Amino acid sequence: MRSEMLNSILSDLNGSSADIEASAVLSTDGLMMASLLPGSMDEDRVGAMSAAMLSLGDRTAEELARGALEQVLIKGDKGYILMTHAGKEAVVTVLAKPNARLGLIFLDVKRAAENIGKII
Repeated sequence: MRSEMLNSILSDLNGSSADIEASAVLSTDGLMMASLLPGSMDEDRVGAMSAAMLSLGDRTAEELARGALEQVLIKGDKGYILMTHAGKEAVVTVLAKPNARLGLIFLDVKRAAENIGKII
């Protein structure tokens, strides 16, 4: 039941913008809870890297007195990776195209993370 609800939220998120290529919900320790990832991506690897980056972002924000971490954004020449907390127990990771309109994606991801946080 919870898995279906998470997949529904991810499906809505991916459908909200043509710029979103994939998304996933992971526990803060990197275990995959739900995902809409391309078949070529290893879920375990995505989970481990997302959890590590978000943990490092949390620590960096704290150590440099920037307040509570809201999101981690990575930009590569082939697109973006956006990670944000979804409650205290989960992380939402989104892969977006290189020419993505980030403002709209930030809003959509924030809404999805809030909904996921209510479920978990």
